[in-house]
Formats: sequence, structure tokens, C-alpha cells
Amino acid sequence: MFSLVKSIAINGLSGTIIDVEVDINFWMTCFTIVWLPDQWIQESKERIRSALKSSYAKLPTTRITVNLAPADIRKVGPSFDLPIAIGILLSDEVILDNKLIDWSIFLWELALDWKLRKVSGVLPATIWARENWFKRIFIPKENIKEASIVDWIDVIWIESLHDLIDILNSRKEYEIAPKIDLKSLKQDKLEKYDFSHVIGQEFAKRALMISASGWHNIIMNGPPWSGKTMLAKALKTILPDLTLDESIEISKIYSISGLLTTENPIIIERPFRTVHHTASSISIIGGGRNAKPWEISLAHKWVLFFDEVLEFNKTVLEVLRQPLEDGNITVNRVNSTFTYPAKFMFVGAMNPCPCGFLTDPKKQCICSARDIEKYRSRLSGPLIDRIDIFIEVPKVETEKFGKDAPKWESSKEIKEKVEKAREMQLKRFNWTKITFNSEMWTKDIDKYCRLSDESENILKQAVASLDLSARSYYKILKLSRTIADLEWSNDIKTTHILEALGYRKKWS
Repeated sequence: MFSLVKSIAINGLSGTIIDVEVDINFWMTCFTIVWLPDQWIQESKERIRSALKSSYAKLPTTRITVNLAPADIRKVGPSFDLPIAIGILLSDEVILDNKLIDWSIFLWELALDWKLRKVSGVLPATIWARENWFKRIFIPKENIKEASIVDWIDVIWIESLHDLIDILNSRKEYEIAPKIDLKSLKQDKLEKYDFSHVIGQEFAKRALMISASGWHNIIMNGPPWSGKTMLAKALKTILPDLTLDESIEISKIYSISGLLTTENPIIIERPFRTVHHTASSISIIGGGRNAKPWEISLAHKWVLFFDEVLEFNKTVLEVLRQPLEDGNITVNRVNSTFTYPAKFMFVGAMNPCPCGFLTDPKKQCICSARDIEKYRSRLSGPLIDRIDIFIEVPKVETEKFGKDAPKWESSKEIKEKVEKAREMQLKRFNWTKITFNSEMWTKDIDKYCRLSDESENILKQAVASLDLSARSYYKILKLSRTIADLEWSNDIKTTHILEALGYRKKWS
């Protein structure tokens, strides 16, 4: 007897509806799975055999053929255990009613004792099922919160195969999981780092506020102990809150990476990813047999922080050029190609020379001019072109320490300014895919970054005198737009242009 059950294969962030076709014939005993199953799926035969036995059913002693269609899509992972088992039970007439099977998606890994285990990729699978007009999706209990964020589809959680057989045969009622509001998951917590804890460095704080408001890449240069790392870690306390669409987009990446937990079923905050300078290019852009997302994709809509950026291998830094420009990364494998989003804010901290004391007014630099040139050459011209803000972070004067030191602006106060600037951008780019000023393309810049004749002349003269590239020209315009947004100004003024130029002048 022939039966058909629907499931989903997740490749990258996209999905494909998989028809799990099962046919039972009374020939020689055999159990075959065809059409590009990986080793996990081939091993599912033994899991299904034991799970059926534990559920008071049994694997038919006949010829069983399972076809996973379409044939040209590679199927990976153990989430096809359940649809295969249901197809066998339908064909063997253990399940007699298929009204709940029609327009349903099944995603589960079976344990040998008929219980269901958590699987990765449930969030993108649920979204894909909804977009393809499926009415319901059956998932393990551990994945319930992850899937319940998606509207317009019934999420049905089951604890065991035995319960599912009873539900499909109408012997037991099923329970639809309630939808989760993103706001209900947010919790106020005390941050370890705060801008009020950073003594002085008002110029750097101003630059980081602009960076957070428009999602601009930034590099901080200064001697050791000047507070660069602390400033970078405090940056996450002023980042604008995630929108629902952004939260779901990021959570999809973490779902297929298996990084969502029952306690944290969806990403609701913007922490940052820190990469050590010994990391390889593969560990940053992605790799491995199944090409799952790695650091630059896990930092999507977040911050990717490179401490001691000039200590990184130059080839590692160069792999950032394409994703910094395009906002995505494509990983090619023998059987497939995966494209992951990678719109991250790049934050780097660096010393001015190998010993670190080139710009220190009190300590003597011991580096030769050749060593300094070789050290700084790791930042190539094309990579510098993709950075919006360069700032000097000098060592703090001792007069600013102590109980009589002035009170510094807190992260909460700075974040309020960032949120207001973000509000202007969301209104400006309504009904577009742009969410920050840094994401504008040339046609958008021409539309939203109009200058007066005076401002345009100043900018052109600066670009010519500093020998800046066309890419740098447009980055200055986008940066000026963000500075204007922080002042709630619809027009980009000359002062905004001059400040934006100040963040590139020395590094040109």
C-alpha cells in the first residue's frame, strides 16, 4: 500500500517541501530509503524499528521502500524519522485516518524508546510551512517556544510516537501551543559594562553612538590600557532594540545552528560576537561538511568584534571584504551551495604599532618605521574603504580619576538618543528592506542624502585633497545622514559633513 507524508528539508536558510512516499509490498523483507539521504537518514531505519516496537506497533516484515522527493535536494539530519514512521504506519493500516496528515508538516527525531527528541531548524521550517499554506506543524515539546513565535499556523507538540498514533486515529485530543509575544520574553537585567563606567573618552563615546545609530563599521586605535575593549563591550548596551522581523531573521540562523535552547527559544537582544586573533578564515566565514553558519552569520544584525585587529592574519581580514560590502556570504560545497545573511557591524580595536606605544605621550615606542609600516599594512586599502569610522582613543589623564571626577553619561541616556535616530530611519525606509543608514545603496543615497551647494563643495574638495575613493565618498554621506538623524534634522548640514570627514581624515 502507498502513503504520502510531508516534511521539510532546510538547506541554508531556505526550505523545500519533501514528499515522504512509502510503499509496502509483500515481497522479500527489505527496508530501503532512496534519493539523496545522508548517513543520519540511513541510520533512521534502526531508530524507527525500535521506536515502533516500543509503541506497541512493529515494522512490517515485508519490502518497504521510502522515497524522499524531490530527488535533487540533499536531505540532511534526523528530522525525517517521524514522517517515515508515519508513512509506514499509514501503509500498514495502523493509522486509519489521514485527515490530520493532510496539510501538516512533521519534524522529529525518534528515540529508541518511542519518545521524541529536539531537532534543529524548527523555526525556519515553521516559517516555510506557513508560507506554503500548511495548516499545522507537529514538533517535539522541546521546540514548542521556538515555533510558537510564528503566526498563522497551528503548532502541535507531541511527547511520544504512541501519543501521535492515538491523535491521528482520533483516540486522543491534541493541544495547539499558544502564540508567544516577543515582548513577554524580554527581561530587564543588569549589564556588566556601562558607558558611565568608562572614564573620559567623550570623543570615542560620541563615535560609538553614531556607529550604533546607523550601524556603521568602526575601528578604534590607541595604546594599551586606553579603554578600547571596554568601550567595545559597552557598545552592546546602547544598540537599538530588535524589531520582530529582525528577531525572527536572526533566530532562524541560530535555529539551524542548533544554538536555540528551551530557555532562550528566540533571540531578543543584540550582544556581540568576539573573535580571537588566532581564528582561521574558515571558522569565521563558515565551513564543514554541512556548511552551517559561522561567526559572520551568527553576528548578523549584531556586532562582530575583532580585538587587536592587526594581530589577525591578513588573509583572515581580507575574507571580510565581500560580506562587508554585500551583507551575505556564499559557501560552496560539492553537492550544494549555501547563502547566509551577514549584515554585521564590524568593530575593531588596535594598537598603533607592534609595541603599542607609538601614540603614548609618556612611553617610548621601540618599533622601527619598517616594523610599523608592515604592522599597519595588514589593513589593506579595500578593507579600510569599507570602514566608516576611524577614531583615536588616547590614554586617559589621571586628573579624571577619583571621587571628584565628573559624572559621565550612562548607557541608558545614550541609548535613548540612538533609539530616536533609529525611529527616523525606520520611518524613512518604511516599505523597503533597509533598516539602517549604512545599508543604503547609491540610488538611496541620491534620494535621502541631498546636500546644499556649500556642503557638496566642501565634501568634493575634501575627497579630492584626501584622495578618497568613490566608496569612501558615499560612506561619508551615509555617516552624515546618521549624524543629522541624531539631531532630528531632515537636512544634512555643513557641520554634519565636517564631523563625518573628521572620522576619516587621519586614516586617509
